[in-house]
Amino acid sequence: MEELYLGCHVSFHRQTQLLGSVKEALSYGANTFMFYISSPQNTTRYPIDLENQKEAIAFMKTHKIDPSKVVVHAPYIINLATLKNREFMINFLKEECKRVQAYGMTKLVLHPGSHVGLGKQKGIQNIIEALNEVLKEPTSVVILLETMAGKGTEIGTIEEVIEIIKNVEKKENIGICLDTCHLHDAGYSLTYFSSVLNLIETSIGLEKIGCIHVNDSKNEKGSHKDRHENFGFGTIGFSVLEEIVYHPKLKNVPKILETPYVSVNDEEKKRSFPPYKFEIEMIKKKKKNQNLIEDIRKFYTS
Repeated sequence: MEELYLGCHVSFHRQTQLLGSVKEALSYGANTFMFYISSPQNTTRYPIDLENQKEAIAFMKTHKIDPSKVVVHAPYIINLATLKNREFMINFLKEECKRVQAYGMTKLVLHPGSHVGLGKQKGIQNIIEALNEVLKEPTSVVILLETMAGKGTEIGTIEEVIEIIKNVEKKENIGICLDTCHLHDAGYSLTYFSSVLNLIETSIGLEKIGCIHVNDSKNEKGSHKDRHENFGFGTIGFSVLEEIVYHPKLKNVPKILETPYVSVNDEEKKRSFPPYKFEIEMIKKKKKNQNLIEDIRKFYTS
């Protein structure tokens, strides 16, 4: 039986670093995970705790987590589509690739960027040129361009990502990350997911799919809003997402949940809790838990 690589976004703290991330993922029943090296909103980076990293890799081996299936996400503020702070962005991404490699991982998800008025073709060309510059240095890291919902001047339709990948010189270091919420909000019909895969397969090959973010959406198809919903509780729906997770052509691709935390109002304050333990359990059982949100609230507040 083929392994299902199913995980979620986990935290990364300065003190506990990678080992803390691994332990959090395991607490949810995940066998892979995604993390940001520090905050996704800035480029501040802490020194790598080499002892922690060594212990984390050994811990992953013990618990059968394959580092090649673990995903690192680059910070949101990297924008290769514009010319603003271009040299800094390119140099930072080069260093981020080195950090990913130092942690023992090979997958780095990157938002392609926004052209902020330059026009899509100019933005796409800027991304291609920047990635070619970044990848001049030898690396084992594969940069996975994430499909986007199309907010504002975002670049990131499947067709745009394909165009970028086709023009990046080091093909072995570039790939695609599909985000189901983003695809849906961009206007793709996931009910006919085979057509999405066919587009990728006939242009760059399915082997270029390095990660899938399996998120439901709060929005109608084509809204271009990008608001994630818990698995099976949005406008995409459980059966469609389940089909993607278990698609036979995507067996070896890690599936990562980035679904919203569940809010709880109590007498003290409003708190939010991760849904991943319950969503992963539900996905493995292949049956929607209609009481998912309430079960999460009870678990964390009882």
